Amino acid sequence: MRKASALIVTAGLLLASLTACSTPGATATECTPPFNAGASSKLVSVTGDVGAKPIVDFPTPLKTTSTELNVVVPGDGAPIVEGQQVKVDLSVYNGTTGAVVQESAYDGTSLATLIVNDQTIRGLSQALVCAQVGSRLAVTVAPDDAFGPQGGSADLGIGATDTLVFVIDVVRSYLTRADGADQPSVNGLPGVVLSENGTPGISIPSGAAPTDLKVAVLKKGTGPQVEEGDTVTVAYTGVVWETKEVFDSTWTTGTPAPLLAADGSQVQGGTIPGFAEAMIGQTVGSQVIAVIPSDQGYGDREVSGIPAGSTLVFVFDVLGIN
Repeated sequence: MRKASALIVTAGLLLASLTACSTPGATATECTPPFNAGASSKLVSVTGDVGAKPIVDFPTPLKTTSTELNVVVPGDGAPIVEGQQVKVDLSVYNGTTGAVVQESAYDGTSLATLIVNDQTIRGLSQALVCAQVGSRLAVTVAPDDAFGPQGGSADLGIGATDTLVFVIDVVRSYLTRADGADQPSVNGLPGVVLSENGTPGISIPSGAAPTDLKVAVLKKGTGPQVEEGDTVTVAYTGVVWETKEVFDSTWTTGTPAPLLAADGSQVQGGTIPGFAEAMIGQTVGSQVIAVIPSDQGYGDREVSGIPAGSTLVFVFDVLGIN
């Protein structure tokens, strides 16, 4: 399947690269977790520091018919909300046998990336709703909230009636959309109107496209500044100026894209030159519009249905720096 970032990222040419809760910025007291502690989750003993490999013990077979959550170590960060991207360390066990199914390296760099939605294991995804960054969670996931109708996973050694035990360290979270202050509009650039969830609608002017790179900040965030070489998590929509057609959008896929802030014609895995230049120097929380002429985009090549010589328009939200 084509990755959402494939139309921006280059490798020489191109790298084919919940329960309702509060809105971002709400406090933990305003957020109601979908799961509570119960008999099974309280049987999971977890010791050790957050960020280090935990020592986990529980009696086997451990069974539950409803998913339960115990906060082992409270965090002090913002609560996680539906649709948010998070970085976690986690250890996963088969509750029936006690066997390790999966385990993070706990090295501070090899973190798992999850989007809090029901496209992953439901019990895992839902357990993260309202969790705070810095917390350690013990979750006992009922079979119906794990693989559901699939009835387990033979490849992972998980049977249809096995409970899964997760120990999750919530290390980092990313914005769900730009939250910076609105900036004055710039004449001559496409208009941008946001839907309720932050999806940008882009209106292309009737005149000819600019022949040089145009970049403007629509919302100015207060987070860290993007440096060249950073991997940046962004949400974006891309439109061809000449056809006025959307050719790619992470808002459609539901998955923000990690992009390297470097010129892909010079650096393996970087983005098209104009997008790299537009990202570098922006701050987390910002929303940016970039009008990229063909010589800083795909030039005289047709790429994934984008006509040769096209001017590209991107509106992107800087959600975090990895």
